[in-house]
Amino acid sequence: MGWNNQWYAVAYLDDLDRTRPTPFTLLEQDLVLWWDAGAEQWRAFADVCPHRLVPLSEGRLNGRGELECPYHGWSFDGSGHCTTIPQADAAQAGTACASARSSCGVFATATGQGLLFVFAGEAELAEHRRLPLVPTLEEPGWLVQDTFRDLPMDALTLLENVLDVSHVPFTHHLTVGRRENAAPVEALITSEGAEGFTATWEEGPRRGKLGSQFTTFAAPGLMWHDLTAKGFARILTVVYATPIRPGECRLFARFPFQFESALPKLLLPLRPRWLQHLANHIVLEDDQVFLHGQERRLQQRGGRSAFAQACFLPTSSDVYVRALHAWVENHGGEPFPGRSLPPRLGGDALMERQQAHTSHCRACSGAQRGLRRLRPWLQLFTGLALVSTAALAGAALAGGVGLGAGWLPCMGAGLLSLAGWLGLAQLEGWLEGLSRGAGLPPRNAPEPGRPGAPAASAAPSDRRSARAPDPVR
Repeated sequence: MGWNNQWYAVAYLDDLDRTRPTPFTLLEQDLVLWWDAGAEQWRAFADVCPHRLVPLSEGRLNGRGELECPYHGWSFDGSGHCTTIPQADAAQAGTACASARSSCGVFATATGQGLLFVFAGEAELAEHRRLPLVPTLEEPGWLVQDTFRDLPMDALTLLENVLDVSHVPFTHHLTVGRRENAAPVEALITSEGAEGFTATWEEGPRRGKLGSQFTTFAAPGLMWHDLTAKGFARILTVVYATPIRPGECRLFARFPFQFESALPKLLLPLRPRWLQHLANHIVLEDDQVFLHGQERRLQQRGGRSAFAQACFLPTSSDVYVRALHAWVENHGGEPFPGRSLPPRLGGDALMERQQAHTSHCRACSGAQRGLRRLRPWLQLFTGLALVSTAALAGAALAGGVGLGAGWLPCMGAGLLSLAGWLGLAQLEGWLEGLSRGAGLPPRNAPEPGRPGAPAASAAPSDRRSARAPDPVR
């Protein structure tokens, strides 16, 4: 089956801007995504102008709704055909635009379930491949929360991680797991082949407290867990792992719910999407540091072809990972065979959120702009409240007013200044969170009642980040 000639998710439709081109890299192919208003369709071209090889994603959509190169103004229609060369006379333009050499490379596109997909291969083969959709989401009644992030790891490393349910109680302790819920995972592979595999975990998470969980890996880059928590909701965890280049992929994570009661349906949409994304980042960063290092250690020990020798998998809890590697060995191979990983990143780079998410997310970039506009007004409000507090207190003291009604305005102004100060602190925390993570996994926080518990002063990668280069150990 392999990784080429497949459909891949490249963006949520809600995050795409129809007024400008958007760059994306898929399997080391630089693409430009743009909205063809005339055809009412998203297009994906190779992000290179055939004239002088500059990126078309730096250009614009001109008045005719065509993609225009920023260097010399060559213009391309939705089929990739060059329609305009401003520097050519009529005869030259006619000859040049008729040449196949003036056309852009075009990739097939499709949309489904709120996602834009691009076919990584020959466009004429696209119709023979089904879109990687989750059939269950075609049913009515789902409330879906989405997020995405560019991750510093291979798509296969991400898939290993999200398929492996046994890591959740420890890695995500105090976020979405608890250590005390760790137990053997007795899952059964119910089908497997070139298209992927399915599995059933009868006991399910939290020692059977939630119900059975069913897992599907739809090769090469989609997986989902399906769990019905009795009395609460049916919950899916859906992950698309889109390979960008060796050691980098884009995660699209979807959390669909079918609630049994009306109240959660009302409350969940009230939380702004950007606040949800901040919480999602914390969970993603729980394991990002060591997964980034893990795949480099595997490369040192022979790579994925030597996975069984490099890693010791003695328990049934590794059944999902073994099934994934069986697919890699027997059907799919790796997305970048024979390619080395880039150098290991330090802690600061691993916690970066601005380019990995915020700049590409409509909700988070909008919130960032709004918070930055609000900051000076909140600073002014806090300053005026502090000045008013001082003035009122001075007037009360000068007038010899006791602790009575004369101090009430002063106390009110003081409370307003305190509220402004707390608001500023929260605002600054949100702004920091939109641009980078703290690097302090919640699982490493000192536990109450444990004398001498070490303080979580820095993430392991932060303590190593001063070393250059950062060694793989």
